[in-house]
Amino acid sequence: MTTRTALRVDKLHKQYGRVTALDEVSFAVQRGEIVGLLGPNGAGKTTTINIVLGVLRATTGSVQIDGLDIARQRARALARTNFAAVYAALPGNLTVIENLRFFGLLYSVDPLRSRVDELLEEFDLSQVRHTKCGLLSSGEQTRAALAKALINKPQLLLLDEPTASLDPSAAQIIRARIQHLASHGDCGILWTSHNMYEVEAVCDRVLFLSHGRVLLEGNPKTLPAEHGAATLEELFIRVAREPLADVAGGPS
Repeated sequence: MTTRTALRVDKLHKQYGRVTALDEVSFAVQRGEIVGLLGPNGAGKTTTINIVLGVLRATTGSVQIDGLDIARQRARALARTNFAAVYAALPGNLTVIENLRFFGLLYSVDPLRSRVDELLEEFDLSQVRHTKCGLLSSGEQTRAALAKALINKPQLLLLDEPTASLDPSAAQIIRARIQHLASHGDCGILWTSHNMYEVEAVCDRVLFLSHGRVLLEGNPKTLPAEHGAATLEELFIRVAREPLADVAGGPS
């Protein structure tokens, strides 16, 4: 295993009774790389993320974060990870600075005060540092959630629809900051989105999940043409609607 691997998922299988949510899913995310995890609702994206975060236990298979097996070294592995999603809002009764300090304490960040000040400046939150998160605009809430997600300088960052609630201008700013983080930091990023324009603009590589399996993988700018689609969105629609063999087989 290369020391540059932030996340390695190997033959991940998740069974709910007779329902197979994940079927031998394998992939890796390198540090400095943004990988898009794509697929229609029910494809297995959220299940995959929840297993990586230790919220769910896989039926079989393994997950390694920064070389640490999450089943055997859960605390050490998750200390190197963080997460942000539009549906996972910060506690609204706490101010921005209180939230950052709280999560910094959870991750044993030291020195905490300087790290919080650094993130407030980086994400343009200094003016609202004493504002309760429940009173922030959607853009401010997204920036605060990303600041929280970076409090521990994670080796692996999981982003689930991070710009879903933002207007195009705010979304562009957030995308640029995340790209800068990947290219100038030492962090691998797993990104889920239904916005194919965003995925093509941000991601170095994409994985298409369908029925719990990795169906397609490649560069988002060239993958559509390789499978007879004009755009990434057209390819996404085919993955969502057509039988697996028809999509994977490419153009007829």
